[in-house]
Amino acid sequence: MPSRSSVPITSQSPVTFSDPLPAEVDVVVIGAGVIGIMSALYLRRAGLSVFVVEKGRVAGEQSSRNWGWIRQLGRDEAELPIMMEASRLWEQIDAETGNATGYRRTGIMYLASTDKEMEQRAKWLDVARRHQLDVRAIDGGAVADRIDTGPGGKRWVGAVWSPTDARGEPWVAVPAVAALAHSEGVGIRENCAIRTLETKTGKLSGVYTEDGFIAASQVVAAGGAWTSLLLRNQGITLPQLSVRSTVMRTAPMPEVYDGAALDEELALRRREDGSYTVSALDAHDLLIGPDSFRHLPTWLPLAAKVLGQTRFLPKAPKHYPDAWGTARSWGAGDESPFERCRVLDPEPNASRTKVLKRRFAARFPSLGEPEITHAWAGMIDAMPDVVPVVDRAPALEGLIVATGMSGHGFGIGPGFGKVVTNIATGSPTGHDMSRFRFSRFTDGSKLVSGPAL
Repeated sequence: MPSRSSVPITSQSPVTFSDPLPAEVDVVVIGAGVIGIMSALYLRRAGLSVFVVEKGRVAGEQSSRNWGWIRQLGRDEAELPIMMEASRLWEQIDAETGNATGYRRTGIMYLASTDKEMEQRAKWLDVARRHQLDVRAIDGGAVADRIDTGPGGKRWVGAVWSPTDARGEPWVAVPAVAALAHSEGVGIRENCAIRTLETKTGKLSGVYTEDGFIAASQVVAAGGAWTSLLLRNQGITLPQLSVRSTVMRTAPMPEVYDGAALDEELALRRREDGSYTVSALDAHDLLIGPDSFRHLPTWLPLAAKVLGQTRFLPKAPKHYPDAWGTARSWGAGDESPFERCRVLDPEPNASRTKVLKRRFAARFPSLGEPEITHAWAGMIDAMPDVVPVVDRAPALEGLIVATGMSGHGFGIGPGFGKVVTNIATGSPTGHDMSRFRFSRFTDGSKLVSGPAL
């Protein structure tokens, strides 16, 4: 069986964590992606007993399928202070894991092909100044000094550059943090799906899993693309949809840039083995299902901006969270949808991978179309305003929801893990969390879209 570091994580990857279910813990974390694992780590360090239940594999879904950017640049302003903290925490965590996360402060660049694009990119500099973040505008010559496109290659008019931003290796980073959390006393059980939450007099009292019951007064719902389905079964509505993103990995090649960068058609990140992760903002597809129609009134005011570069496909595959045949209600004794789909492993969009290869060659003609060793896709848990929900669920005491990261969760994971811990312990978060409140979809306030990237 290949190691987790050599291929994307799937349902065929070996089970690493199979701790027995405890009778009772302080907090059950649902989902072993980056948000769930980071929350579990900091909850344990706060002195709480914690158990993580994962229906498939640690980081099996979007947490290992993302671009691997640890990015402050371009963040929604409400997210930025949390992301700045996350950036510092990633550095600490990398050291604590023996440099196993692939963390490197190599910088991130938003490239501009025209003066108009450069003007738009530079608007975010005001946000950076307000938060004393080291981000600067650079001209085309400075871009060329950093990105080697070779003879006849692409020339950009400029870029907004964040030299302190970083990259990591998602395939290995989150499993490495899970191993760290496990070594500090966090229980983790893979291949163990949640079924239902048990309540007594409006308060959480525990969770039913396919392997048995765990008593707990607090639960963190960090199930990514599956979270809204779990909540719906509990009678809680959250307008979250899932968007498929196609990504590919090249064979090792000469270095053109050691960090991460994107322009209007291509995004790339240098990997530890000398290859590149390649994708684009338009490499996204919305797989239409019942929730797409159910949540249309909430999404419609912002859809043009949020989904402007997204292709719409007629239906989600069988057993996906928003597939037409996926159950919306079940009991503790029933097989749940989470058991029918252990790991969301969508097929990459083959037409998009061909386009990405051509775009890469157009920018780096001396290298030509890259050899692709892997192409994969992930399902992004997206919110209508492109910012997550990180809050106590108003309808159920003891339930904390941390979902809807909208493709930005890998980098900010440690920051929101700390936030979740402070919410659970009743401590000040140190951040203004009003932007991420659960009630914003029902309290009559106007939704304001954050930046898609």
